[in-house]
Amino acid sequence: MNQMLSGAIAVSSLLAGLFFLRFWRNTGDRFFLYFALSFALEGLNRVALGLLAHVSEDNPLFYSVRVMAYGLIVLAIWQKNRRRP
Repeated sequence: MNQMLSGAIAVSSLLAGLFFLRFWRNTGDRFFLYFALSFALEGLNRVALGLLAHVSEDNPLFYSVRVMAYGLIVLAIWQKNRRRP
């Protein structure tokens, strides 16, 4: 059951990444590019986690990838809301 749910999360994340990539191509706004990269990283992280049998989510490698993905979201929001001269 855990592998099936992990696969569903992976597919959903990759699909969300594709939607944000399409929005980036239409608008050229880096906000959508950062979100697309973030969701793609999260989806690939879930795929790798599902393929490796005896690895926990608490492994520092997988955890650091997740931190990078969330960092991209924070960076996108910060750049979108900063004041420009």
